[in-house]
Amino acid sequence: MNQKFIAKSNYLLRKVLNSEESLDILQDFIESILNINVEKIILNPFLNKKENQLQTEENFGIADVRIKTKDKQELNVGVQFIDGKYIQTKMLLYYALVNNNQIEYQDKRKIVDTVTINILNQNFYDSFSYHKIVKFSNSNKQESSNKQEKDKDEDKVLLLHVIELPKFQPMFLHNLDKEEQWITYLKGDNAEEVERVKKMNQKIKKLDILIDNFWNEERIE
Repeated sequence: MNQKFIAKSNYLLRKVLNSEESLDILQDFIESILNINVEKIILNPFLNKKENQLQTEENFGIADVRIKTKDKQELNVGVQFIDGKYIQTKMLLYYALVNNNQIEYQDKRKIVDTVTINILNQNFYDSFSYHKIVKFSNSNKQESSNKQEKDKDEDKVLLLHVIELPKFQPMFLHNLDKEEQWITYLKGDNAEEVERVKKMNQKIKKLDILIDNFWNEERIE
């Protein structure tokens, strides 16, 4: 993992990215990983409030946003780093946290589907691909008198994107797409390649500057 944020990575990136000035960085990252075009993105309001209720800040998410895509789909999106043990449990607990936060918004927004992006600095799945999409089907078997509602419930899935950084080995180093640019930066094991993707992607360059400023000006307690 990129050494600039290997210590308390969720804490650091949450402090850097949870502002209106950094939404363009989050949008570029989310568009790259989810392969969508975002029309509108806003920060969800309860992230900083929730962090004080957890035992360790570094195990909490980076960002929780509401997006609207160019095709008018609305989603809740959460982003986090995960390491250590109980990986799947941590992914599901974070999904539940981001999804259930919608109940507290109190701004009359409708409840929408949630997607989480989980970045691992270790291998977890047996697959060779570094980017895995995990779907958990709705197991609710309760009968409904309304067939339309029943069908909608049965179709609902939990959608988690999992990035395993150690597995990332780009095929064409001089022709990286936007997702590969971001993963190259996050993995950060090749300083020359990191500098190259910063030149290719201005949002990555902006994030890198913000991180440098954080380390120069702030102190993690």
